[in-house]
Amino acid sequence: MTEIIAQPLTADAFAPFGDVIALRGAPDKIINQGLCGRHHDLARLEFGTDGRAGISLFDAEPRRLPYRLDMMERHPEGSQAFIPMTQAPFLVIVAPDDGGRPGTPRAFLTAPGQAINYHRGTWHGVLTPLSAPGLFAVVDRIGPGENLEEFWFDTPYTVVPT
Repeated sequence: MTEIIAQPLTADAFAPFGDVIALRGAPDKIINQGLCGRHHDLARLEFGTDGRAGISLFDAEPRRLPYRLDMMERHPEGSQAFIPMTQAPFLVIVAPDDGGRPGTPRAFLTAPGQAINYHRGTWHGVLTPLSAPGLFAVVDRIGPGENLEEFWFDTPYTVVPT
């Protein structure tokens, strides 16, 4: 198996695949009688022409590193944002498209307070919390049509920590 070293998640490194959703300094606007800072428009959400935004809760079993990556998926009709409901880090795996299949995967470890949004059509691994509870709010496309493609690797990868 080929090893992939999980790197810290940064907005620049993740930009080809999606958005890192996190505080980035001072708020864009102060609201709610001066008691709340709004950090505005942190992710590019896409839902296609016949889809709408939906909010779901995912409760995923925790995984461990090293992690065996044998499958990736993508959603051709819409983006998908994962917002952890705890401060625990989670593993994020993405890959560029290579002729309709995932190219070489990249792995990232989130820091507390980071969430991610996969752009429409981005190859990514399954939700991979590294500790319990694996509770996430997910914003993604609800609508007709097939919005899931899976690809199974002939030879799995192993994701290891830095």
